[in-house]
Amino acid sequence: MPAKSPEDIEGMRLAGRLAAEVLDYVTPFVKPGATTGYLDQLCHDFITGVQGAIPAPLNYAPPGHRPYPKSICTSVNHQVCHGVPGDKVLRHGDIVNIDVTVIKHGWHGDTSRMFYVGEPSVQARRLCEITYECMWRGIAAVRPGATLGDIGFAVQKHAESHGYSIVREFCGHGIGRRFHEEPQILHYGRPGQGMKLQPGMTFTIEPMINAGKRDIRQLADGWTIVTADHSLSAQWEHTILVTEDAYEVLTVSAGTPPVPAFAAERATA
Repeated sequence: MPAKSPEDIEGMRLAGRLAAEVLDYVTPFVKPGATTGYLDQLCHDFITGVQGAIPAPLNYAPPGHRPYPKSICTSVNHQVCHGVPGDKVLRHGDIVNIDVTVIKHGWHGDTSRMFYVGEPSVQARRLCEITYECMWRGIAAVRPGATLGDIGFAVQKHAESHGYSIVREFCGHGIGRRFHEEPQILHYGRPGQGMKLQPGMTFTIEPMINAGKRDIRQLADGWTIVTADHSLSAQWEHTILVTEDAYEVLTVSAGTPPVPAFAAERATA
């Protein structure tokens, strides 16, 4: 995995900021009565018409998959990831992950957030908050010389200490001029194992955490992944740059949720 040049990193910063700004833009529209298809159309128009960028998921077709038909992913309640927007109406108490990837000048920015539709249950809010902390536990483990296993272990330990489970079939990934690059960023692992991190590497950390068991299944649309036991699932995602002494989060914007106190002191931006 070659390190990116300073010019490459500037391209990644722009793409990352734009992806985060899509989530800022769509936030006030995530409310009871909205359909996931409506949210997709709003994001598509903003990405293409305002940002002059390309929605990376639209028609994305990795080997063995039919082309993805929409511009964002919307995963509601027990949907784990890759939820396809459509006629689904958001209802009071739902939780929804909106996952956005934009391409600007050939560079990809990839991020997702959890949203509350009205007032969620105590259990749903707790899952979303702990999942956010899990992502940041992984981010806080990033530094030159650390390993991929350090990241996965930090995420896994925090999730399992709260009685939650880690989805293992999906993971973070390297990112740059291609949507998905090496290495794979597992959200479980052992300290000291796996590839060592080096300055200039860029990748996503995006844990999927289930309130119940970790088992999943795929729906007939060929994309949407749900929990096998119908338990709630949550996910957060940032794109990360390894710096000379720690990390930088590239998917930041005015509306990005605050960094937890345990991680703030280690960030370079």
